[in-house]
Amino acid sequence: MGVEFIYPEFEVVRNSSRCIACRVCERQCANEVHSYDPDERVMLSDESKCVNCQRCVSLCPTRALKIVKSDCTFRENANWQSDTIKEIYKQANSGGVLLSSMGNPKMLPVYWDKILINASQVTNPSIDPLREPMETRVFLGKKPRSIERDEGGKIKNNLTPQLELSMPVMFSAMSYGSISYNAHKSLAEAATRLGICYNTGEGGLHEDFYVYGPNTIVQVASGRFGVFADYLDAGAAIEIKMGQGAKPGIGGHLPGKKIVGDVSRTRMIPEGSDAISPAPHHDIYSIEDLRQLVYSLKEATQYKKPVIVKVAAVHNIAAIASGIARSGADIIAIDGFRGGTGAAPTRIRDNVGIPIELALAACDRRLREEGIRNDVSLVVGGSIRSASDVIKAVALGADACYVATAALLALGCHLCRTCHTGNCNWGIATQRPELVKRLNPETGAERLYNLMTAWRHEIKELMGGMGINSIEALRGNRLMLRGVNMTEKELEILGISHAGE
Repeated sequence: MGVEFIYPEFEVVRNSSRCIACRVCERQCANEVHSYDPDERVMLSDESKCVNCQRCVSLCPTRALKIVKSDCTFRENANWQSDTIKEIYKQANSGGVLLSSMGNPKMLPVYWDKILINASQVTNPSIDPLREPMETRVFLGKKPRSIERDEGGKIKNNLTPQLELSMPVMFSAMSYGSISYNAHKSLAEAATRLGICYNTGEGGLHEDFYVYGPNTIVQVASGRFGVFADYLDAGAAIEIKMGQGAKPGIGGHLPGKKIVGDVSRTRMIPEGSDAISPAPHHDIYSIEDLRQLVYSLKEATQYKKPVIVKVAAVHNIAAIASGIARSGADIIAIDGFRGGTGAAPTRIRDNVGIPIELALAACDRRLREEGIRNDVSLVVGGSIRSASDVIKAVALGADACYVATAALLALGCHLCRTCHTGNCNWGIATQRPELVKRLNPETGAERLYNLMTAWRHEIKELMGGMGINSIEALRGNRLMLRGVNMTEKELEILGISHAGE
């Protein structure tokens, strides 16, 4: 097209009095925004390529750079917002489906921010976590409905395999290929140090990471990439991926340019070929079919590992959860519409699915009403941003939470939303060797460890303030939550009272 209709979204502001033309910005930018003019001996910027990853800003030795949002705007129109106009221009230019990374960025309700936590005062005194024991451990898996004793009166151990976590948090599924070797190693190492689990995603497990097996959840998706007997045996649990929050109802896609070297070998597909997971598992079209896969995986691993079924949060999620609980699965993972991803069609990401808070509350209530809540554990994800979000999720009925975007932020992600390009300047969502090495896995693991350690301290403080000394006592305890700025229907679905009641 002869005319470029879209003005650059970001502007590079360079302080000429500070810039020493060291060319660090040029070397660090994978998008080739910065260049050096030898004749004028100055640095130049092609702002049309800038994604605001902040790499140049962070590493500029003289603080000569900053990235600002362009103030060039379209004429105001309440119906035709500038983002909508730009998307039409892009599609008219390319004829392609719009792709986006990370979670839904729209100004839709974030219910975590509308839920407040109750605190104890006099009649139910608070607990000081520095001086009194606080139990943050959780066990994920099916629980017996009653206690059985032998002839001697001792309790029988009739527990099915459980995942033991030191705190109610796990690192969510991010496949090797969508993220780098160094990012994957950071997650694996941190999970092991923390006593929690990380999830391989649908890309198989690199041979170097089998050592982290006791803290690994291996995933089985519709594409079956990298799935074989040793892979299933390596993990502490197996997750069947039916869907994810960023793209409910559709499959996965890793572009061929990321299928290189070890990624190709781990996924067991040719280099350069697109890794496409179909929308459905072609052997699952009913709960009965799902049950068959659940028990096939249990048989393959001698019933030694819990099986998780991961689904996206959609409007009939409570009924779906009820079916999954009856399929023989031990854990249900539900991913909300703000869940991140390496690449998703923009229309799907921004318009399909429901908030995880409402989905969680609906599922917990349905399973309790049907008397099968203890048959499965509930794990939720999709923009769990802080320790307080974890506490609120547990009080709404979750046994644990998946975190992914928060973990990537700890590794240095700046949410520039260009994961699908493979040009991640921070060495996370890329397979380019010169970019991958920018993330030191030892440093990354330390930062993840620090983040989760801080969250664990905050979880203890929040529970102590409520007068509760264990995660188990908090699970499903909606009395400790109050809502603000919500309708009666929203409060009804969440099962909580309005603040002041």
